[in-house]
Amino acid sequence: MPVSIRKLTGRIGAVVEGVDLTAPPDDSTLTALRDALDEHKALVFDDVGLDDSGQERVARWFGELTTAHPNVAAVDGTTNVLAVDSETSKANEWHTDVTFVVNPPQVTTLRSLVTTPYGGETLIADAAAAYRDLPAPLRALADSLRVVHTNQYDYARPAAATARQQEYDRVFVSTPYEAEHPVVRVHPLTGERGLFIGGFAKRIVGLSHSDSADLLRILQSYVTRPENILRWTWSPGQLLIFDNRITQHYAVDNYDDHPRLLNRVTVAGEVPVGVDGRRSEQLVGDASHYTGVLAVTA
Repeated sequence: MPVSIRKLTGRIGAVVEGVDLTAPPDDSTLTALRDALDEHKALVFDDVGLDDSGQERVARWFGELTTAHPNVAAVDGTTNVLAVDSETSKANEWHTDVTFVVNPPQVTTLRSLVTTPYGGETLIADAAAAYRDLPAPLRALADSLRVVHTNQYDYARPAAATARQQEYDRVFVSTPYEAEHPVVRVHPLTGERGLFIGGFAKRIVGLSHSDSADLLRILQSYVTRPENILRWTWSPGQLLIFDNRITQHYAVDNYDDHPRLLNRVTVAGEVPVGVDGRRSEQLVGDASHYTGVLAVTA
């Protein structure tokens, strides 16, 4: 059966059929998947029949893996799998994964284990479309800016937060990291420009905190326009793969107290480069235990 790619929205997302993820891929299949990811930025597979090791194997089709997280422990018995578990954390904030290190993951894979009877969707936003939507003067300004990302996240939780949630929050920020990235990142394979901001982006270099917040809020509003978003409703046994270099995502907390569990595996990425050719820099923390730096290949 040939590989079938079916678009889900006009700007982002596609369903992939005709690929057996439990079998070794041939070169034509790998090329088709990589091309589809470049074009659609988020790919969905149904009934994948994968366990943790199978998810790790498929993620390796796209490159070397990171460990689970710079601070948070991996799923028992694994090195590369992070549990995205509603019992410990609900990431209802727009973000790009692990942008507080100098080379964030290039690709994120999410596999559904426990899904909710309603709600619990994952939203994926096209940061390249957002950049193209900017008025020309705002694009020119964004091209010139740098922004500091940090894991020192404001986990404002209600007083009823559980002990497990409080421990997760403590571990997440236990070792501080800061990285300075371009506000506009040039995709290393496609050459597209995308807004590289999100929830870990805290201050624009050279601006006050209040001015940074105001400008980031304006830029972020273009990322989260409805026409730029894929809203994916989960069923058990699905795999979602998205390009972390040029998207943001958001896990919607709209499912009451029902359990929700996805397992995440990420692929090591390149050091981002801005429009001016300047690379990102690590300001605080050493994440070499988490990820190596991917060399850019065509």
